Amino acid sequence: MVSGLLIGNHGRRLAMSETTREYLDTFWELIDELLNAVLFVLIGLEVLALTFKPEYLEVGLIAIPLVLFARFVSVSLPVQTFRLFQEFTDRATLILTWGGLRGGISVAMALSLPPSPYRDVLITMTYIVVVFSILVQGLTIERLVRASSRA
Repeated sequence: MVSGLLIGNHGRRLAMSETTREYLDTFWELIDELLNAVLFVLIGLEVLALTFKPEYLEVGLIAIPLVLFARFVSVSLPVQTFRLFQEFTDRATLILTWGGLRGGISVAMALSLPPSPYRDVLITMTYIVVVFSILVQGLTIERLVRASSRA
């Protein structure tokens, strides 16, 4: 993998013209967008098969702050360690925590769980966390970054 990345980066820089690089980037961006569209259509179809119960919603809402706290801990420890070698803004941990969006991979992993009594609640919790992440975190991260850069 490392050699592929090295050769790909050098080959891209040395063996391709700027026009070729632009077309290549545009092609892969298109493929990325198409696959994301297919993924979210499949996720949307799966929502129709889910059983939503009020207690599942409650557990999902409790999971949101737990996921954010886990993200905060997993981001703050490395940031504090790297502060010895690299300068970070005061709000780097906050921005990295809030910017940790969850999406297709989380849902795909939840959907791959084997049948069990807890599968439905885990899938519903995952959907709730992902929807919160995309709608709330995704739509407010720009404002958080702007506010942090002014402070």
